[in-house]
Amino acid sequence: MNLHEYQAKTLLRECGISTPRGIAVVSAEQAGAAADELGGDAWVVKAQIHAGGRGKAGGVRLVRSRQALLEAASDLLGKNLVTYQNAPDGQMVSRLLVEETLEISREIYLSLTVDRESERVVLVASGSGGMEIEEIAKTAPEKILREVCDPLWGLQDFQCRDLAFGLGLEGKQVGAFSALAKGLYRLFIASDLSMVEINPLVVTVDGSLVALDCKIGVDDNALYRRRVLAELRDASQDDPKEAAAREADLNYIALSGTIGCMVNGAGLAMATMDLIKLHGGMPANFLDVGGGATAETVAKAFKIILSDTHVKTILVNIFGGIMRCDIIAEGIITAVKEVGVSVPVVVRLEGTNVDLGRKMLQDSGLSIISADGLTDAAKRAVAAAQ
Repeated sequence: MNLHEYQAKTLLRECGISTPRGIAVVSAEQAGAAADELGGDAWVVKAQIHAGGRGKAGGVRLVRSRQALLEAASDLLGKNLVTYQNAPDGQMVSRLLVEETLEISREIYLSLTVDRESERVVLVASGSGGMEIEEIAKTAPEKILREVCDPLWGLQDFQCRDLAFGLGLEGKQVGAFSALAKGLYRLFIASDLSMVEINPLVVTVDGSLVALDCKIGVDDNALYRRRVLAELRDASQDDPKEAAAREADLNYIALSGTIGCMVNGAGLAMATMDLIKLHGGMPANFLDVGGGATAETVAKAFKIILSDTHVKTILVNIFGGIMRCDIIAEGIITAVKEVGVSVPVVVRLEGTNVDLGRKMLQDSGLSIISADGLTDAAKRAVAAAQ
């Protein structure tokens, strides 16, 4: 679950990390009032959406008059902002963050994330703040500094100092950076975060360290014990299909292809998408219906897949282990009849009672294409989509 910038900065301030003074608003009138409260003659207006690249897309604007502020707020609110991360549809801007401006000396990149290979929390920093870290990793990997946090001892002072020196910080900034990094680590662990990124962490002209921007992701699996954070979810920023899948306890991720995938098991789902790509197609989604899929579950999955107007065919790939293939076939038949599927449906079944399941599909009288294996299913699905 992602948080908005203004929500993330509230968490930062609670653990002692400085941020610019700012006020979240939902209207141009509130934006004007926020500017009056903040004072000054220039402000930054930031669209609050769950996507990176807002600045390049016009979602972050420096305004130097109250009139320009009101015009920027009116222009952004109520419209979809399209960035490289949420193209082509973008996301609705329903809230803005109005912030004071700062005099900046330099910018730093700082983040905490989970390294799946080492199974450790890793603190990542770079002196090239304000840029996409992925681009830095490609063009100048030597500029990326890393410290692996021990799961028992956590982030240590010597690690913070090593990063501070590597970033070229001096004097009191070294101690300030260490305190900031350790505060960030405590927040990461205590709130069950999956990612926290400050980009940029700025050094102001007076030498202070301030988090100018912040993104936070919370581990969905921990939300049951992080009720306060769970209440911060902005469902309007979620893909409607992903939101529906979450309500149905289905693991669904929307993609940009034309072949809808319904599979039981995450590994099998990944293999299915790989084969679709191998044979010239593009998956429209990742969808794991789980090992205990029922007719009701399958029907819900069909509805979610078909809500994507780009889907031209559906590939159902089920391995009947926990659930027998005849039960799965019954669920597919029931779902196709109930939902009224109008696109080709390719089905590959394997496992317990597979022959009975295939016969049920064949005798159903529905336009279901039965495949003999996974490769055959992928080829048939690609052909149907084309």
